[in-house]
Amino acid sequence: MEMEKEHRSSHPRLVLVALPFQGHINPMLQLGSILHSKGFSITVLHTAFNSPIPSNYPEFGFLSIPDNLSEQLISADDLLPFISLLNLNCGVPFQECLAKMVQKQEVENEPSIACSVYDECMYFCDAVAKCVKLPSIVLRTTSASTYLSRNAILQLKAEGVLTSQGSTSQDLVPGLHPLRFKDLPVSKIGTPEIFLQFITNIYKTRTSSAIIWNTNDVLEKPSLQEIQKQCQVGIFPVCPLHEVAPASSSSLIKEDNSCITWLEKQKQNTVLYVSLGSVASVDKKELGETAWGLANSKQPFLWVIRPGSIDDQEWKKLLTEGFVEAVGENGCIVKWAPQKEVLAHGAVGGFWTHCGWNSTLESISKGVPMICKPCFGDQRVNARHVSQVWRIGIQLENMCERGEVERAIKRLMVDKEGKEMRQRAKNLKERFQLDIREGGSSYNYLNKLIELIMSF
Repeated sequence: MEMEKEHRSSHPRLVLVALPFQGHINPMLQLGSILHSKGFSITVLHTAFNSPIPSNYPEFGFLSIPDNLSEQLISADDLLPFISLLNLNCGVPFQECLAKMVQKQEVENEPSIACSVYDECMYFCDAVAKCVKLPSIVLRTTSASTYLSRNAILQLKAEGVLTSQGSTSQDLVPGLHPLRFKDLPVSKIGTPEIFLQFITNIYKTRTSSAIIWNTNDVLEKPSLQEIQKQCQVGIFPVCPLHEVAPASSSSLIKEDNSCITWLEKQKQNTVLYVSLGSVASVDKKELGETAWGLANSKQPFLWVIRPGSIDDQEWKKLLTEGFVEAVGENGCIVKWAPQKEVLAHGAVGGFWTHCGWNSTLESISKGVPMICKPCFGDQRVNARHVSQVWRIGIQLENMCERGEVERAIKRLMVDKEGKEMRQRAKNLKERFQLDIREGGSSYNYLNKLIELIMSF
């Protein structure tokens, strides 16, 4: 076990454990920043794989625990078996680390640990915290609607209505409007048994004292009310975490800030920002169709093509066969972008997104409407709500040919329909801002959460 940074403080200490993927590290560290600003000391326990960058959070302590995993990029196809192995490997070193921390605080008068806060996917933490007699709190990084839809999968499977491999039916799922059976987040990754066990593991409350949720009443009040009826512990929807937290970067990939300079040269609300997240891979044919759809739309675009999402030589070859000449100065392609800064820029008028929950929240909080192209997991649930409930985006399904891509871009960026979506997105942005201010529900839930932690 390697100690990277440690701080002595009289404030109660919180131990945070995130799943080591960008979409889970971000909200956990943002939560840590919020709680640190409220007077808590923060220690982050992390795996060697995809470890966070301590210098980005100099006020935190960081402890590395062995995960016994080989250093390799984990693709979306390996995700569930990887999470299962991570939980299997990390239990013992995590318990040893926590036990030493507890012992040290008793012997050396270190700040006492109030509780551990762990990502729902790091479910081994609950049993470990119980062993060392520490309270624990779960952080859920997906939407409340995703929780209800995954619970519905277990119920529908038990009733024989749904196979483990899901459904392509357009029929609505009873009680989950507007979700269709095809939208349910049934994973085709690994075996059906692994997926069903995964849902059971992450949604079993066990002995945790509370659940923190990166959502809010503005977006999901009915779903949150339904969940609270089902839960034996309090839930605390505090959202959007990235707006409440002090500004900092938790990106595991180096951001290319040159794109901001390019944005400065563009007109207001004209640029389509295109990024499909930190995990999903890109199909070669779809990359080509997307590229030419963008070029043919004549709309300025900022496109993120993440390293590892497609072979470097492949995308460079695809995008040099007449594409560069067709686009000229109308496009900017980078390997990774400072997304929150991009979405906040006045030139950006739309976001082509995979609809991961973090990206969805970041887009709404900046009033930017979306073109949704979900890839896997909860993204279909999010995309359905963006397009059908909040009506701030367009959902694309299956493989898109360039003509469809071009039409979708024009619908969002040029047509009256897109202007109406942009106005609804701006209205939600304003409601988000009110919600995190004094008197708002997220503001109140955060204060109640702090009171709970202080009572341990």
